[in-house]
Amino acid sequence: MSYCPVFARAESIKRLARVRGSTEVFGASPPSVFIGRVGYPTVRAGPASPPERGDTSVYDLPEHWVGLRLDDILAMRYSLITGYERVDAKNVYDPYVMAIQEIALSQRPVDVEMILAKPPAIRVTFSEYEPPMGPRAPVKNVRVVQNPYIPRPVEKVYYDTDMRALEAVTYLYKSGLPVTSIQRALSVGALGTGRRRRLVPTRWAITAVDKALSDALVDEAKHFPELGEVQVFVRSIHDNLFMAVLIPGAWAFEWMEAWWPGSTWNQFGSDVIVEGDWEGFMGRDEYPEIGGCYYASRLAVAEYLTRVRRQAVAVLMREIYPGFNLPIGVWFVREQLRAMFREGPVARFSDVREALKFVLSGARLGMRWARESVLLRRAVTQRRLTDFMGGGVDR
Repeated sequence: MSYCPVFARAESIKRLARVRGSTEVFGASPPSVFIGRVGYPTVRAGPASPPERGDTSVYDLPEHWVGLRLDDILAMRYSLITGYERVDAKNVYDPYVMAIQEIALSQRPVDVEMILAKPPAIRVTFSEYEPPMGPRAPVKNVRVVQNPYIPRPVEKVYYDTDMRALEAVTYLYKSGLPVTSIQRALSVGALGTGRRRRLVPTRWAITAVDKALSDALVDEAKHFPELGEVQVFVRSIHDNLFMAVLIPGAWAFEWMEAWWPGSTWNQFGSDVIVEGDWEGFMGRDEYPEIGGCYYASRLAVAEYLTRVRRQAVAVLMREIYPGFNLPIGVWFVREQLRAMFREGPVARFSDVREALKFVLSGARLGMRWARESVLLRRAVTQRRLTDFMGGGVDR
């Protein structure tokens, strides 16, 4: 397995020992908050904190998890205690909600005191969208013990009640805020025009920000010259293989996943399950059936293309093997792909067929990827005018 569940649980229980059976939690929130979706617009909302002080920022900052063992990530997440209260998603100026906002908007850990209605149950919740969540319990009182550190760009969008949420999201991104921080700000109802601000369930906010940012970056990339070569990227980690093939052409995108029997979404199957969604130059009108990973992966490749100031046909593939059997959130796809693109292409080709032979020779699914993929089939079968004119020149 790609992690040790016994170690992760034992480590988290050790961290939670001081609050076992207690209703008082005092610690440094990373910061971390959770907004539920069940029963919307009446939702569970509240802060999360480990029962320890100091620099806990890494507990809820997936941007810093790329090089960590899954055991350590799970142990951190298991030890986050969430206190929640049921609130109206429209009532963002409720004192309790404003206390949550104060915690969520901080860019440094915040000392928080929570008085719970009952001791938290030692259990863990997994989601395909959010990082794993640790113990939780209804909260009677939340007190922010120290002043949070809120950067100026965050203050600007919070107090500017005429700025639309989409504008605020892109503004914060260009200001250098981590995507996780932007998702948190949207989730606690701190963005958007005054009367339309709402609490947004955490899982919805994650995908909404990935989509909004990738939309903006793709629109920018569409004005760049086409890539002048076929580029291949590969990253293998935690029983996952990520591959990307960038092909000269106008923007198009495809995200595909292959789940082996015994992996997260194919626990009891006997065959490999392959799924995917794609879009052409004009984008897509419907939400992708493959879920939030579509936009998480789209953001990663859009960041790379805007960085190199090119557009391309981007085909991203992921193989998930037995041993990786926990849904730990779309952050895993986004951050692993970001790391892959930061490392740069492992090979460059002038011919897409040669590129596919190279990259798929190291994939367990092999050339089946070329048959399953809409965009790869098109790239192999269609010839462009530049093929007859000595193409491959960066225009």
